[in-house]
Amino acid sequence: MKRMKERLALFLAVMGPGIITAFADNDAGGIATYSAAGAKYGYSLLFVLFVSILVLTVVQEISARTGAVTGRGLSDLIRERYGVKWTFFAMTVLMVANIGTTVSEFSGIATSFEIFGVSRYISVPVIAFIVWRLVLKADYSRIEKVFFALCLTFFSYVVSGLIVDPPWREVIAVAATPPALSHDPGYLLMVIGIIGTTITPWGQFYVQATIVDKGISAKMYAYTRWDVLVGAFFTGFIAFFIVVATAATLHVNNIPIESAADAAIALEPLAGKYASFLFAFGLFGASMLAAFILPLSTSYAICEAFGFERGISKSYKEAPVFFGLYTAIIVFSAMLVLWPGLSLYHVMLTTQVVNGILLVPVLIFMVLIASNAKIMGKYRNSPLYNLVAWAFAGLIIALTVLLLAGTVAPDLVERLLDRLAL
Repeated sequence: MKRMKERLALFLAVMGPGIITAFADNDAGGIATYSAAGAKYGYSLLFVLFVSILVLTVVQEISARTGAVTGRGLSDLIRERYGVKWTFFAMTVLMVANIGTTVSEFSGIATSFEIFGVSRYISVPVIAFIVWRLVLKADYSRIEKVFFALCLTFFSYVVSGLIVDPPWREVIAVAATPPALSHDPGYLLMVIGIIGTTITPWGQFYVQATIVDKGISAKMYAYTRWDVLVGAFFTGFIAFFIVVATAATLHVNNIPIESAADAAIALEPLAGKYASFLFAFGLFGASMLAAFILPLSTSYAICEAFGFERGISKSYKEAPVFFGLYTAIIVFSAMLVLWPGLSLYHVMLTTQVVNGILLVPVLIFMVLIASNAKIMGKYRNSPLYNLVAWAFAGLIIALTVLLLAGTVAPDLVERLLDRLAL
């Protein structure tokens, strides 16, 4: 019993990076993707969701293990192994992509408040100030408690899914069946979107940086692995109920949506005001959490890459570049959301393309570093695990190429898929 209590205490001490990063992956764009998948295709893509969670688990485990063993962030290791030019390229693209994604998070905050009748010109500046102030004045242990509290808001989607009372036998049967191969480009892009929205470049930089920031060592890694596994499980659990809630209501009534806000509003006449309220509340919590994490991820990565002091627990005087970057990203992103006439849809589309481009080299760097015995020692990837990791990396690369091709030249992709179907 004493041994069990000691293990639980150690797990609670290291818990955080894996769970928080995994939950933050279900941001405003992720919720919109899962909602659209359920509304348009019903339960048929639940199997794809399970595959994406498996991929997330493998990728996050590599990031966390590398951070615990080396005590260094991913961008720091990339600079050491592959030089300043590659690092500068990766950091430039990461910053552009993360700013675009942060804009979408503040868009989610604005949308969730507008559902409750509060103008974005009030909600966005107030929330941006709260986010900035908390990170600037709190140490990591305190800010992590705020992150955990925001993670709890995601369970509103579980309640929404239960309220709609779906046909559970049908849900389970369809979820256990791989979807039929389709040559419909829209269906293919939705499959890619579900997998792609779960695994993000910023997530890998952030989880490794926070492992280092918390001082988690290789000896404590067994507990950190559970942190990663628990986080991945609950990410899939929440996403599952988002798909189920929209599939059981919007899909069966043939109601199309284009955003998470559309889903929240459309749920009310079909499932009641409580389901709609909970869905909108979850959108706020998801956007709020990611609004904290995205700028932090960017600041961590860039400061690691170029040797600047970093860390939430440090003061502004100790880490001026770290907090300066964080402040600039918050202010710029919030101002863009308030810009009249800005197409937030195009911002999110461009961000998705840039993230897709960046994800490919990041995954390659991660697997190469985790396979290097000089860096990882006995904690390096085993041959079997390495094979699995490269297979997942290859799958994501192939899907990313198809996604980018479908974005740039959808007609060409449609013709190619038609030929393959024959």
